Amino acid sequence: MAEPEFEQARKELISTLENSSLFEKNPEYKKALEVASIPERVIQFRVTWENDKGECQVNKGYRVQFNSALGPYKGGLRFHPTVNLSILKFLGFEQIFKNALTGLQMGGGKGGADFDPKGKSDNEIRKFCVAFMRELNKHIGADTDVPAGDIGVSPREIGWMFGTYRAEKNRWEGVLTGKGGSWGGSLIRPEATGYGLVYYVQHMIQYASGGKESFSGKRVAISGSGNVAQYAALKVIELGGTVVSLSDSKGALIATDDKGFSPEVINEIAALKVQRKALTALENHSFKYVDGARPWKEVGKVDVALPSATQNEVSGEEAQALIDAGAKFIAEGSNMGCTQEAIDTFEAHRKEKKGEAIWYAPGKAANAGGVAVSGLEMAQNSARLKWTSEEVDEKLKGIMTNAFENCLATAKEYVTPAEGEFPSLVAGANIAGFSKVAAAMKDQGDWW
Repeated sequence: MAEPEFEQARKELISTLENSSLFEKNPEYKKALEVASIPERVIQFRVTWENDKGECQVNKGYRVQFNSALGPYKGGLRFHPTVNLSILKFLGFEQIFKNALTGLQMGGGKGGADFDPKGKSDNEIRKFCVAFMRELNKHIGADTDVPAGDIGVSPREIGWMFGTYRAEKNRWEGVLTGKGGSWGGSLIRPEATGYGLVYYVQHMIQYASGGKESFSGKRVAISGSGNVAQYAALKVIELGGTVVSLSDSKGALIATDDKGFSPEVINEIAALKVQRKALTALENHSFKYVDGARPWKEVGKVDVALPSATQNEVSGEEAQALIDAGAKFIAEGSNMGCTQEAIDTFEAHRKEKKGEAIWYAPGKAANAGGVAVSGLEMAQNSARLKWTSEEVDEKLKGIMTNAFENCLATAKEYVTPAEGEFPSLVAGANIAGFSKVAAAMKDQGDWW
């Protein structure tokens, strides 16, 4: 069975591990990699549900329980027609190392279904969520596997699934994250991935400029218009940057003036997305809409690029276009947003141009803020407490600071940069995440 997305994610990890001194210093870690590449468990199931016409519909449901050495399996549920085992294995594999980088006790997993919420009524989506959770509940639990939302699964769907779990199990427990505020949710959870992404890039900008620069005055290209893109955009604006693009699966909206997107427009777009409408439905605006395009070649001069839509959304050619547009920082809000060709382009530029280069941060570090606050939500549920938004935001900032410093220090140790060269954050993230998981697995007898 060909699994292109999973193989891509695995090769991306392996290539950075092999191009570092990790296996020289720890040759036994090759065995750990072989073992960790196979999920502990994969659950596949059918989901039958009734549409509004009273007809029986069937979809494929999945949960990949990839690794539980550091804690309960943790990772989102994706409802999208493209969902298959390869995509969920890629996401679950990435999730293991991302969760390790948060410093919290979470293993890696991912799940979902090939159900398409677009074009479905609210009633049909609710019925699907109930049917999906009637099976999934048998395989998860607060100390076993704690799913969350992802593409196609918003807080509303989490609510319907949480209610189904509670009814099936007769247990009220922190089995899902991204819950509503009055029933076990955490403040800052909706904002966390986008905010965390911007906090991470803030550290990159400060490090690269020796503390002289920040987001202030920076032109920032963002793709996507879902949860991650929306909150990243709002945080960039708050920190003095200008957001010059947003996009969806149909096309890109490009700012035509120096003001860029305002918080009001971003909130209008957020409201459209709740109704599952395209960006073409946005009214009374002065943006340029480019049908069928991603923003990277359309935005003109940019300082920062934040792909925040889906996997493989920056090609090698688009990577070069961003470099030519003057971009100095690129960080993934999406998982595996950059193709291997794009990463190779950025990394070659980093080595060649030293301090003048573009600097790339992979999703497993840069977008870890989302799952970090999910971990904090789990902690609040376990203690039956609720923290203030200030407390959660402070903890999120601390986690992103630690993740950045960990990636930086690990890169310096295992892939020593040349004089004046930025350390490789992709190598640092992969090595730091992997070696933490490998060591825990060895202690527990998962490999020897």
